Amino acid sequence: MPSLVSRGRGRRTINEINMVPFIDVMLVLLIIFMVTAPLITPSMIDLPSVGKAKSQPDQVIQIVIGKDEALEMKMQDKTIAIGLAELAGRVRQAQSGVPNSAVVISADKAIKYEAVVKVMDTLQRAGVQRVGLSVQLANPS
Repeated sequence: MPSLVSRGRGRRTINEINMVPFIDVMLVLLIIFMVTAPLITPSMIDLPSVGKAKSQPDQVIQIVIGKDEALEMKMQDKTIAIGLAELAGRVRQAQSGVPNSAVVISADKAIKYEAVVKVMDTLQRAGVQRVGLSVQLANPS
């Protein structure tokens, strides 16, 4: 409710905002931040770095997803066309002799992301530990 000021015969209202309480609150907040800022210790975050794995895999199995969502499994020099239903069995069979092996998924850029997720889900349900995605940089031209 605006306060009233009487000057002579008429009364008029003051339409100004009282800034003193606002300034007091801001100064108290400033003092609180100035006192607590030196007490906050900066925490160190250990972020992973690219390409610095603890140990290189002994064997890399590459799963290639083509434009028509057909799957191929490349291992060393062999390429085998497989379906999604038999993917888990083939990968587990290829990993059976080698304890430290990794699976890399490569996909054509034109396919839906859903196809890549289906392959990753199939491998995860089969218990494959090391699954990665292949990233190829575009050639600048």
